[in-house]
Amino acid sequence: MNSSLSLNSRRSSVSGRRGMVATSQPLATAAGLEILRQGGNAADAAIAIAAALNVTEPTSTGLGGDMFALFYDAQTCQVTALNGSGRAPAGLTRERILRAGLSPALPAHHPYTVTVPGACAGWCDLLERHGRLAMSAVLAPAIALAENGFPVAPITAHFWQAGARQLQTALNGHELTLNGRAPQPGEIFRNPGLARTLKTIANGGKQAFYTGQIAEAIVTVLQQAGGVMSAADLAEHHSDWDESISVSFGEYRIHECPPNGQGLTALLAFNLLEGFDLAEMAPLSTERLHLAIEALRLAFADSRWYVTDPQFDRIPIVELLSKEYAAQRRKQINPRRATLDQQPGGPFASSDTVYFCVVDEMGNACSFINSNYMGFGTGIVPKGWGFTLQNRGHNFSLDPQHPNRLEPQKRPYHTIIPGLITRADGSLFGPFGVMGGYMQPQGHLQVGLALLSDGLDPQAALDLPRFCIDVDQGQQAGAVLLEEGIPWRVAAELAALGHLVKPVSGWGRAAFGRGQVIVRDSASDTLTGGSDPRADGLAMTLV
Repeated sequence: MNSSLSLNSRRSSVSGRRGMVATSQPLATAAGLEILRQGGNAADAAIAIAAALNVTEPTSTGLGGDMFALFYDAQTCQVTALNGSGRAPAGLTRERILRAGLSPALPAHHPYTVTVPGACAGWCDLLERHGRLAMSAVLAPAIALAENGFPVAPITAHFWQAGARQLQTALNGHELTLNGRAPQPGEIFRNPGLARTLKTIANGGKQAFYTGQIAEAIVTVLQQAGGVMSAADLAEHHSDWDESISVSFGEYRIHECPPNGQGLTALLAFNLLEGFDLAEMAPLSTERLHLAIEALRLAFADSRWYVTDPQFDRIPIVELLSKEYAAQRRKQINPRRATLDQQPGGPFASSDTVYFCVVDEMGNACSFINSNYMGFGTGIVPKGWGFTLQNRGHNFSLDPQHPNRLEPQKRPYHTIIPGLITRADGSLFGPFGVMGGYMQPQGHLQVGLALLSDGLDPQAALDLPRFCIDVDQGQQAGAVLLEEGIPWRVAAELAALGHLVKPVSGWGRAAFGRGQVIVRDSASDTLTGGSDPRADGLAMTLV
């Protein structure tokens, strides 16, 4: 472990005009640029990046997990949302879990937490609707990285080491280790199993994943581990195309994917803060941070109750995102005191991850997120295929009255969310996102305010120190983590307002997520991008 590694950034934003990629891994950025150079568009490059990240950052993402994407079509100025998340097995019931003595919550890495991996279908569906190139061409860079090996980036090596013990005990987890240990920074890692997986998908598409040998291996290893996923669960999986959900914020419109993702949280918070004169407050001032924290507490109180699979419960999206509801909820914010026990409102009239983004030369944009959840997920590997299976089902509630209660073939509350901003005339402002559990909507709000209210460039917006409300286990009243760089005076003043503040530095800064931003100037078509200093990656443009 490189204990001297600094997470501070002094880099500038990157600018260009012929297309841009921003990712958490330099090799993944290179893969996306290679596809753009071959004539691919933002969708093609996005899949190439997702696959390359599966190779280079398996600590965060992979084909055993899920994905969501927002795609901006430059010709129509329309934003479409792709839900590539999987469902619980048909045989997994609350009663089964209670009989196994696993209440009040599923253990984080239990095989029951494995939902159907949705990433592969999502990749294929995005390419089919919006891409130009064949899957074989798009996956070629990742296949080469997996076969030939790559030097592991420093921050990735740190988190690989943190997950090594889990891989040592999980079924076939050794496939993601070097003789049982994590690779060191700069050490070459090869993954022939994942190369085999990617080649199989390149030749046979999503059917090769969900009905072929890969599916058989997934079912076999989960049965060995004590899970209940069946071949039918995999064969019946499908992605969903939706309209984005959005709110206006001044002269901009902020887009998120609809539930079962938590993008609703960010939109609720933006709506609440639109009623304050944020431009008169410094970004790291006590007044600004207090209002943002309070807005997010209210937003989480609503989203942690209302976000669920819309196929199982009605979610009042229109009502929740109305300006009238925001005005009603805004009255709950006390500018001079923290309120730690916010409850869900009633809006009815009369409820670890990789993020990256791409903008191509034509002005199409893809905001994309892919995740295992909790690092390596369960750490369980289908034998010989080189990827771990997610534990996204850990987010289900075992409360039978909760909208997000566990039910067979249901999608759980999902933390991963891509974001995208357009201007009032429908033109692209840019894709943006911050990865990292319940930090994600908090990061969307903070980075979005830095871009839209403070006029910061993408890199400066990402460099700005952040706060994170600890809302794990649904406790939106939790402590407020304050990143190194937020003034001590501000921390003391927030504490005096009633916030339980906890300063965080060093490797603990992982709690504040890792983001990417690309902004497009509508007059000159210039692209400006930034990449989070809390990760290994960078933004880069074509020459």
